[in-house]
Amino acid sequence: MSWNPSIEPTCSGADNVDAIETLIVPRARDIGDFEVRRALPSARRQMVGPFVFFDQMGPAEFITEQGIDVRPHPHIGLATVTYLYKGEFQHQDSLGTNQMIYPGEVNWMIAGNGVTHSERTSAQTRKRPSSLFGIQTWVALPEEAEDMDADFEHHKEEALPFIEGEGKQVRLIVGNAWGARAPTKTFTEMYYADAILEAGAMLPMPENHEDRGIYVTDGSIEVAGDVFQSGQMMVFRPGDAITVKAGPSGARLMLLGGETLNGPRHIWWNFVASSKEKIEAAKEAWAAGDWEHGRFQLPPTDKYEFIPLPD
Repeated sequence: MSWNPSIEPTCSGADNVDAIETLIVPRARDIGDFEVRRALPSARRQMVGPFVFFDQMGPAEFITEQGIDVRPHPHIGLATVTYLYKGEFQHQDSLGTNQMIYPGEVNWMIAGNGVTHSERTSAQTRKRPSSLFGIQTWVALPEEAEDMDADFEHHKEEALPFIEGEGKQVRLIVGNAWGARAPTKTFTEMYYADAILEAGAMLPMPENHEDRGIYVTDGSIEVAGDVFQSGQMMVFRPGDAITVKAGPSGARLMLLGGETLNGPRHIWWNFVASSKEKIEAAKEAWAAGDWEHGRFQLPPTDKYEFIPLPD
């Protein structure tokens, strides 16, 4: 999950694949009750468009009374995007949001100058065996939005554009692509989509974005004669016309990208910023623990514990 800074991916070269600029193979880590695979940031690629963090959560199976318990923790300078394939969990934040998220929906939390949130399996869900499988990403904000007030949006499955035909189903989660636009508020040109392809189905990459990438969640795809399996992320060269073809068992993909920012971002723990000074100020504010008058507050519905600043 987004609070765990210790997971680092490996990034293998792709010099022999003409269509691919970078091939990223995340390292899987067990962080307790489930596995996480982190593709971004990587050794050779910090961002794809504004996407600066990309985690596959699970798949995981929980028995009765089990689940996830990510205690309240802070963010600055980014927007978190949570999207589930299976399962459900409860988001609570310092804005007063208390929101369940289910498959096909999107939680979009804009941290701006500072927000605190927790992610937990609800008491109701713990009454029965449950599962969890999804993707969580961070989108780095442009400098002019880094210090804005925090905000939160939740959009149900039926509110997101859905494109279907010729063996493919594509749900646009954030941004714009293939002539459609998602309702989620964005600050730069970008796109983020969930695609399910039947065996042999073909999907063109959006041509209206500078940076473009694909993460294979399930199955396999073929690109320019080379095959890529689940758990791999490909980043493509700008301007190339790219079409991917699903393998013999089909594929599920997350497609992401957009306009590149004006420079790299500093990342420390849960903080993303255009300067080290902003990171240091956030560290001091969280360590101070002034939940009543300080920069950070705890969620009013989950305020009795928090994750301390790492050493």
